[in-house]
Amino acid sequence: MGNRILIVDDQKGVRRLLEELFKRESWEVFVAGDGLEAITEVERINPDIVLMDMKMPNMNGLEASEQILSRFPDTFIIMMTAYGEMDVVKLALETGVKRCITKPFDIMVLRDLVNELRMERI
Repeated sequence: MGNRILIVDDQKGVRRLLEELFKRESWEVFVAGDGLEAITEVERINPDIVLMDMKMPNMNGLEASEQILSRFPDTFIIMMTAYGEMDVVKLALETGVKRCITKPFDIMVLRDLVNELRMERI
């Protein structure tokens, strides 16, 4: 199994920060700016893990996750949500998202969460 991660966030700075972090961790990193791009990228690259922001233009993270998981049910998705969106977290987990992390988050905590999920896949 490879180590492909797709980072989906409409904020360029967040994508760049996470891209740098996971490249240093030896991941093959791909990025998307919204839910529609995320679906296209998942179909193209079949990532091991998707880091999905919740609030994005065109298609939000929950809608994109539902579509991705309906076609690729083994995809591990971590949803990044704003603090206090417990209703969104509940819906995301019911949809099949593996984990949720609230923004702002400590990138080292996120790194450890991703590595934990990578070990679950092995």
